[in-house]
Amino acid sequence: MNLSGWSRKQIGALGERAAAEYLRRNGFSVLDTNVARKTGELDLVAIKRTTLHVVEVKSVACDEFPAPDITESTLFNPTENLHPAKLRKVVRTGQWYIAEKHWEGEWQVDGIVVWLRRRDGIARVRYLPQLV
Repeated sequence: MNLSGWSRKQIGALGERAAAEYLRRNGFSVLDTNVARKTGELDLVAIKRTTLHVVEVKSVACDEFPAPDITESTLFNPTENLHPAKLRKVVRTGQWYIAEKHWEGEWQVDGIVVWLRRRDGIARVRYLPQLV
């Protein structure tokens, strides 16, 4: 599928689907997606073993995938959007979710960055555990 002409919202939704699939393939069970509360939105909520994972997903369309070490090339680096203010918002919304679900176990905030190649929609996913 060619992603040329796709909106940011469409790219974001495709990235979230790729992130959810990545989690499933790596032993997580995805419990919720796009949980909206007055404090913000949680992209994905998943569980692995006994830990609840609140996952913020950042996606970007690119012509080519970046070099494996993205710290050397920020040209296609969606991690720049995982800044402290955004993470504080995710934590507050995660606390709301935890209270609402009466979760009493461990939980953490993770990130997933997704690069989507425009010409074919192939995704490259990078999981970033425990951002906070």
